[in-house]
Amino acid sequence: MKLVLKWVLIVFLILIVGVGGLVWYYGRNWKPIVETKLKEAVHKSTGGLYTLRYDDLDLNIALGNATLLNAELIPDSAVYRQQVLSKEAPNNRYHISLKSLKIRRFSLMDVLSEKRLNIKTIVFEEPSIHLISEYHSYNDTIAEHSQKTLYENVKDIVRSINVKDIKIDNVKFKYSKIAEGNTSSISLEQVNINVHDVLVDETSLADTSRLYYTKMVDVQIPHFEYNLPDGFYKASFENLRINTREQNVLMTKVFYGPKMSKSAFFKNKKRNVTMAVLAFDTLRMEHLDFRRLIDNQQTIAAKVQIKNGSVDLSADKRYPKYPVVKIGHSPHQQLMKAQKLLRLDTVLVDNVTVTYYEMSAKFGREGSISFNHAKGTLTNVTNDTTVLRKDKYMRADLIAQVMGAGRLHAKFGFDMLSKTGYHTYSGTLGAMNATAFNRILHPLLNVGIASGNIKKIAFNMEGNDRKNWGSFKFDYDNLKINLPEKENGKKSKLASFLVNQILINDSNPDANEKYHVGKINYTRVPEHTFFKTLWQSLLEGIKQCAGISPEREAKLLGTAEKVKEVSTEAKGVVKKTGKFFKGLFKKKEKTEGEGN
Repeated sequence: MKLVLKWVLIVFLILIVGVGGLVWYYGRNWKPIVETKLKEAVHKSTGGLYTLRYDDLDLNIALGNATLLNAELIPDSAVYRQQVLSKEAPNNRYHISLKSLKIRRFSLMDVLSEKRLNIKTIVFEEPSIHLISEYHSYNDTIAEHSQKTLYENVKDIVRSINVKDIKIDNVKFKYSKIAEGNTSSISLEQVNINVHDVLVDETSLADTSRLYYTKMVDVQIPHFEYNLPDGFYKASFENLRINTREQNVLMTKVFYGPKMSKSAFFKNKKRNVTMAVLAFDTLRMEHLDFRRLIDNQQTIAAKVQIKNGSVDLSADKRYPKYPVVKIGHSPHQQLMKAQKLLRLDTVLVDNVTVTYYEMSAKFGREGSISFNHAKGTLTNVTNDTTVLRKDKYMRADLIAQVMGAGRLHAKFGFDMLSKTGYHTYSGTLGAMNATAFNRILHPLLNVGIASGNIKKIAFNMEGNDRKNWGSFKFDYDNLKINLPEKENGKKSKLASFLVNQILINDSNPDANEKYHVGKINYTRVPEHTFFKTLWQSLLEGIKQCAGISPEREAKLLGTAEKVKEVSTEAKGVVKKTGKFFKGLFKKKEKTEGEGN
């Protein structure tokens, strides 16, 4: 028995020595072969666009480990320009460097016997990635001859490559975009990337569950801030999470706004443009088509959610404004003019407050109007004509609290294929105290509403580039107005009395129980924006319901002239009232953010 055990141990020792010698031999003699094949594979699989360089390759065949030290993947600019001329160049190219590339648990025998490379883990240590994006229109169409796939480039060396996990932590990432000869760049620090289940074989590229041979790419980017090239605005977020398997993008604490104070913004602009500040707790995209986004910069998603935030828009009338023709600049027309395809099935708005601020040039005070806690949906948000041929309307259905009081429910319909910008809008405003509007009236016009109960407003409108038309209903009572104070501090009691008793109806139905309905047929001023035209149209309905027809205004103008003989305080009553009503709704008109 002892003799048998002795021979077993001897054979075992011989095997260990033999295997150890074989491993030592392959480790020394296969290293240059592997190095040559590795560089050849990179060069061939990329059509000569990339070159692999490194200081050393540590190869341990027994453990199935390999380490590249100070490795660098370098794009050849001369080759890239040749590919551009032959219309074969990709939109994106990369320059990657890292302290080490660690490949763990691969089997050389699988490569030798079956030409299959299986790797458990690849770890990138201290990587630096520079992504250079240069758009080429030919990549949007099907080429006459398709480029070779990655598998076609490596199949002569191996039949398949499978990597279970790739870890890339604390990446320094730089993105450079080249457009019309100009280059803009964004840099990121501490990016974490995990890639799971990479498979390169003859079937993987056609596998719809994979994105470029991968089952999942998970990216996490911590706090980011970027100063926009215009010198006025900055953008930032607290965290960005991208997951290709879930097809989701999540951004938290998103901010877009000026780098300076409001006063400094307008002082530097020297113009009365709209200053915008956007802040959202959550911005999420679901079922995003990453392949179309990466290849063609096309944004296609099933759902976008904007949650818990604010949109603040400001204007300052102490500075000049240079009006331009706004025909053809409606929201849906602007979307159709976008160069890149956008298709969002649904946009969910949840608890977003929109506020418009305006600084008065005359009184030096700032007034505001707000639409609080807005929520609702936008559907069929797209410029994709193939989709629009089936349903040509983009729709919006939104609810908000006007001045935190009255419930506004508004619906919009935009004919995306209309050459004349056809659209519809309808809505209702619930009961609220009219004095809530003093927050904007007094600072800007130095007038106010003494009392007034708005019972309900309902409108049903249509419009295009040139006109708005439809019906308007305004139910209210006990409407009383205070006109501006005189320089001596006394109120224009007589002027206020004339306005309240003669010029306007203090209720609808009026004192004669006649119910006034606004029949709107408003011709657009070409320099007015879409939303300004919308509110000017509704103003016509307000005036008609309040009994202020053009004929009555003309008649009352003569009445005011007669009253002037009795009291000089009546002078200008009609003019002041006209300004009041225009001011009441004019301040809403600029909540769209178009100030240029």
